[in-house]
Amino acid sequence: MDPIIETAIIFVISLIISAIIIFIVTKILGEKEGFGTALLAAFVGAIIYTGLYYLFGSGIIPELVGLKWAASILGAIGWLAALHFLYKMHWLKTVGIAIVIWIISAVVGYFLPTLATTGPL
Repeated sequence: MDPIIETAIIFVISLIISAIIIFIVTKILGEKEGFGTALLAAFVGAIIYTGLYYLFGSGIIPELVGLKWAASILGAIGWLAALHFLYKMHWLKTVGIAIVIWIISAVVGYFLPTLATTGPL
């Protein structure tokens, strides 16, 4: 299969799985927004992580090469901000929901390791 098509398929599947996890967790914890907001949150998270990993790994800024751990931290902060603004939650609740989402995503990623290549999933 063409690598570009394969990457696109993996990205879409990861996006949908992430959105489902975000949707379920936010519903359980009392948020009213629908699946569209969860899909947008998953998409924004994937864009933030992908952009930062590219920036920190591509050599565009030579001083950042090899600092992928910093990309992860900055990506997490960016995704928290996205959740905060999309769901209009207090920061503490945003962090709590994000932790639950990351734990569930890690469990799902363990069982579906080939899908956990792009974004927070």
